[in-house]
Amino acid sequence: MNKPLGTQGSDTHTTGQGEQILDEESTPHTHSSAGQIQTLRNGISVVTEKRSLIPEDYSSQRCPDVGSLTAHHETTDYANSIASIDRPPSEAEDLPPAKVYRPLSIHVLSLLMPASIFGVLARLGLQALTTYNGQSIFPLAYVQATGCFIMGVGLRMKVPFGNFYGPLYTAMTTGFCGSLTTFSGWQLDVFDSWVNTGQFHRGGLRDFVDGLTKTWVTLALSLASLKFGIYVCGLAVPYFPSPRPPTKNIRYTLTILSILTYAATLPAYFLLPNNFRHQATAALLFSYPGTLTRYLLSIYLNPRMKTMPLGTFVANSFGTALLGFFHVMQGLSSAVSPNTCSVLQGLGDGYCGCLTTISTFAAEIVTLEGWRASSYTIISWVTGQLLLLIIMGSSFWAGHVKEQVTCSFQAM
Repeated sequence: MNKPLGTQGSDTHTTGQGEQILDEESTPHTHSSAGQIQTLRNGISVVTEKRSLIPEDYSSQRCPDVGSLTAHHETTDYANSIASIDRPPSEAEDLPPAKVYRPLSIHVLSLLMPASIFGVLARLGLQALTTYNGQSIFPLAYVQATGCFIMGVGLRMKVPFGNFYGPLYTAMTTGFCGSLTTFSGWQLDVFDSWVNTGQFHRGGLRDFVDGLTKTWVTLALSLASLKFGIYVCGLAVPYFPSPRPPTKNIRYTLTILSILTYAATLPAYFLLPNNFRHQATAALLFSYPGTLTRYLLSIYLNPRMKTMPLGTFVANSFGTALLGFFHVMQGLSSAVSPNTCSVLQGLGDGYCGCLTTISTFAAEIVTLEGWRASSYTIISWVTGQLLLLIIMGSSFWAGHVKEQVTCSFQAM
């Protein structure tokens, strides 16, 4: 919180309207802090808070450390008090001003670029590795569990990250884990079970059971993995020495390399063989825009509501709707061109996959107080399924769209 003005022996009073008044004689040279207006009324200096449409800067407030809250089995009643999950470490973690990076700092935004790319690559790689005939569990389960475990480690290390190099925290949690896990992919996987897009020989009841299984298994694995990551990190951190913070030259080198890494995705898309486009290069091209959209929504919308993290909810819902739309486009009876089909696949895997997240979603659930956590989970899940029902279900049942992808990634 901002320190009160005139702390050197000043006399302060409070009016009935909550204004802080400092006697001018005792503090002849007081100055108002950021966000305050100082006026003179009858020889008395009156300091009032300035209203703004921009969300409060949580870097200057004491926000709960989500990792510490979870480690001590504590929760919070207000969703806007955990808006710092996606933000880099700040004064709220008792960091000196020299080590604080603002949410929109170039160092923070640039490190999200390679983190998004590596997150997408890890997700696509895990899905390819765990997709095979006779698999015992759906591939996304491994993806969500891995991402949430790493997210738990990152949350527990927020203060150490801040003492070393704050932007690395945002890169690891918001960038890598947020891009590795996917809320929209989870919702599409559940909906595919409802409508049996795999055309398995089973009844409607088993379709329902399959979708329900993917719902609760994903939630249980994600929450358990997050808490396990926090627990393991809490045990290991005391045994590792704190490294020296990087020098200014190293910090700027990392920033430049991060920007160049993302810039390389454009020539990679056009220069590598066409069959790489739908597999990876298109997704890499759209990865950072998805992560950046989610990050900005989190920064500006999460502090606005006490009942639920609005930014994460909007990102997950919007990304799910977009993924449903792209899936419909790929299933049109008159198939789109191979290039368009690859771009649609890249938008689904890259933009939608990075725009939506399970790792942050799970962190918010475990931190919120009981009924708020339950309502947030149910509202998010139901909204996602309703959006897919409207977008995909209506298209399937109207007969204009196939339930499977009809477009080809290769030119005939």
